[in-house]
Amino acid sequence: MPTLNHDSIAVLFGKIEQLNAIGISLSAEKDANRLLERILEGAMDITNADGGTVYLMQDNRQLQFEIMRNTSLGIRWGGTSGQRVSLQPISLFDSDGKPCSRTIAAHCAITGEIVNIADAYCAAGFDFSDTQRYDQETGYRSCSFLAMPLRDHQAEIIGVLQLINAQDASTGKTVPFTNADQRLALSLASQAAVALTNNRLILELRNLLETFIDVLAGTIDEKSPYTGGHCRRVPEIAMRVADAINRTDTGPYAQHRFSEAELYELKIAALLHDCGKISTPVHVVDKATKLESIFDRMQLVDARLEILRQNAQINLLKAQLAHAQGDSSSDLSLLEQQQQALFSTLDEYQSFLHMCNKGSEFMRPEDQERVRQISLLSLLLSNGETHPLLTENEVYNLNISKGTLTQEERTIINNHIVTTLRMLQALPFPKPLRNVPDIAGSHHERMDGKGYPRGLKGEDMSVQARLMCIADIFEALTAADRPYKKAMPISQALRILDKMSTEGHVDPDLFDVFVHEKVYLEYGRDFLNPEQLDEVDVNSLPGFTKRLSLTPTPLP
Repeated sequence: MPTLNHDSIAVLFGKIEQLNAIGISLSAEKDANRLLERILEGAMDITNADGGTVYLMQDNRQLQFEIMRNTSLGIRWGGTSGQRVSLQPISLFDSDGKPCSRTIAAHCAITGEIVNIADAYCAAGFDFSDTQRYDQETGYRSCSFLAMPLRDHQAEIIGVLQLINAQDASTGKTVPFTNADQRLALSLASQAAVALTNNRLILELRNLLETFIDVLAGTIDEKSPYTGGHCRRVPEIAMRVADAINRTDTGPYAQHRFSEAELYELKIAALLHDCGKISTPVHVVDKATKLESIFDRMQLVDARLEILRQNAQINLLKAQLAHAQGDSSSDLSLLEQQQQALFSTLDEYQSFLHMCNKGSEFMRPEDQERVRQISLLSLLLSNGETHPLLTENEVYNLNISKGTLTQEERTIINNHIVTTLRMLQALPFPKPLRNVPDIAGSHHERMDGKGYPRGLKGEDMSVQARLMCIADIFEALTAADRPYKKAMPISQALRILDKMSTEGHVDPDLFDVFVHEKVYLEYGRDFLNPEQLDEVDVNSLPGFTKRLSLTPTPLP
């Protein structure tokens, strides 16, 4: 057993300390590209290698070049270099499906063995023709090689770490990789595999979560295309508002900055903010008219009006027949005039009721009273019974003062946020996403505490929750796919939001950021119809805090 002098011991301890430092940095790195870079450059440092490559397994069929470094040739490919490795993957099987281990990287991946070669030009059992050809083109001399597998927690090979041309620390000459180099590199490879596996698992879990959310949104979309579109657009607005906060340099939010983790948490919350609508009845979510349930009951009203017309026609025909037979002294001319007057009245009633059936921002009390008067009409059925032209429930629905929903239906719709909270609070979100239920479940709260479902006030709400309120409202106002209203131009939507900011509904400082950073226009250009992008004079908004001298937004 060779003895170690003080210098050798110092070098060894230095290598161990270096290995520990690399291990700590690997465990802390979350970015996949930087992680691969740290692995390779750490391995090169600890073994004093001139170059190296990290390959990752692809479908257990080939090795993909992920990152390459060569100090002498100045090569920095992959990782954070911005230059992709353009080399073709190394196939692990030939055309007949047999293992193809002619290169040391492929051999290492197939067999799981460590390969340590002192001189590639003298080594037997491997094909170094490509290496030698590359050396001729570049003037480089590939000599010593060290390759080892990267194994995950299930001992599956997930990649290969390959180092080239160990350098003597004192002379700088190329030397073979020593056993000590191999042990250190193997230890690093083990740590690297754990770090890579953890990173991959995190990405896979994140992908699983986002895919699940997409599937959920797709399910809601199939149930209601209107709600599905809303679920996808609100996150777009929310993230743009967050970006605007991160770049604003004036006002109360000038110093507020969201971290990458907080932005991701907001994204997930925004995607899930209406997940509770999966339990909301479709006929309520998609209620396009006041009388719509499973179908639009206006069809029944039309049928009853037609019965009234037919009854009047039958009565006139009976009178005409009786007159022709000499059994009546009725004034046919007067009867015909009365029938035409009745038809005209029924046509007017029908047109009026169709108008009332459409949702509006406001229904006049006199129109509501007229609906009640029309409901007093009745029709005679074939069995001799009478039926009112409008039932009590139809009168109740037709007299909805705003929109198409009754108070009971609004309660059902509003309950979706309670369901959302219950669903999300039941999920074991990891620590970085622990605020998702609170953010998602607060988008119907108000700054003055008059919102629902918890009646939170502004000081009880996070910034993310506050901006979700603005995102949800602006999307709803400008949406073009609602069955019960027309798409609103951005100028009108901003006036409504501006009023809400002065009435304690939304955060006025966040509204200022929304306007000043032109989030409305940025979103509008990407998602709204061209006719909605009208000219906006933000200085005409009474509630807008004029932090800077602004000019009207020009037409895009």
